[in-house]
Amino acid sequence: MDHATDVLQDVAPQLRALRRRRGLTLEGAAQRAGLSPAHLSRLETGNRQPSLPMLLSLSRIYGTTVSELLGETPPERDPIVRAGRSEPVEADGWIYRQAGGAGRAMQCLRVHIPFATSTDIVRVHPGEEWIHVLEGRVRLALGDAVHVLDPGDSAHYDSLTPHRVGAATQAGAELLFVHTLIQSPVAELCLGNGTPHSR
Repeated sequence: MDHATDVLQDVAPQLRALRRRRGLTLEGAAQRAGLSPAHLSRLETGNRQPSLPMLLSLSRIYGTTVSELLGETPPERDPIVRAGRSEPVEADGWIYRQAGGAGRAMQCLRVHIPFATSTDIVRVHPGEEWIHVLEGRVRLALGDAVHVLDPGDSAHYDSLTPHRVGAATQAGAELLFVHTLIQSPVAELCLGNGTPHSR
């Protein structure tokens, strides 16, 4: 994972540049992402590595994609994503690969998720999410309902519904994950500093 670590460290200056381009203060961006200003400052200086949920949250706030944050934007929009072109990135036990092109209205990822625990963060944000289980079993909490998905099962839901995703099998689970990218200022209204965190 040395390459993945290097990539995550290289994202620090990009995070600061994108925040400033959006005209957001450190405090304003941190509040929308559910982080403390000190934590976001450490991410921007490279003193702390961002997790996948943090990258997804910040990319949504800054109107970009995780692949662009990681510098993976191709020179031309290629409709084909080859298996060998996407390096795995690990963050907080989540391992993911880009499965879609950059600059689209949706972001597509292939994700290995760890076993679900009671400390997993409940998330809420504008848009939609779609997951499809490839391997293992997935526990999906949507509001007060909890669903267990087997390989081949899918879920498509409004992500303003408080949700939490984790593996229901000790070895983790593999899934395809697609979410819409909300790039308007209206999206920021739901990215406050309450218990739910934007993904």
